[in-house]
Amino acid sequence: MRIGIVSDSHGNTAMVLEALDRLRERGIQTVVHCGDIDDASTVHLFEDFATHFVFGNCDGDRSGIRRAIAVAGLTLHEPFGQLELAGKRIAFLHGDDRRMFQEVEQSGVYDYLLYGHSHQAAEHLTGKTHVINPGALHRARPKTILVLDLGSGERETVVVE
Repeated sequence: MRIGIVSDSHGNTAMVLEALDRLRERGIQTVVHCGDIDDASTVHLFEDFATHFVFGNCDGDRSGIRRAIAVAGLTLHEPFGQLELAGKRIAFLHGDDRRMFQEVEQSGVYDYLLYGHSHQAAEHLTGKTHVINPGALHRARPKTILVLDLGSGERETVVVE
């Protein structure tokens, strides 16, 4: 199973549409959004995917975003998300709450910890946990998302232009 990982879209509709096109081209059906969605209208762009969201520090209209996620039939996880897909335990959060980030990272419970906030793609290993930031779709050069194959662990960084 392959999933798409997106973060820090900040309401940048053109970049979100381009990113979602890249995910469709790759046959992705499940997306994790690591926060800083920015506005409710952005949520509706994800309706063709089984999308899981967490809030970021720039998600000011949380009630509007929360309603949009519910109306779209998508899923909001608060304060962080956790999923089990293809036998892998996945946690995701925005990354602005350092204490929560460190607790989840050091827990040893998850195969993957996905996060955003820094607008920079990064990854490292903490124990058995692969800690991955896909990059951002706003205020980043290049703008990137990530495709993660949960079976093989292979990762594809996708540049969005």
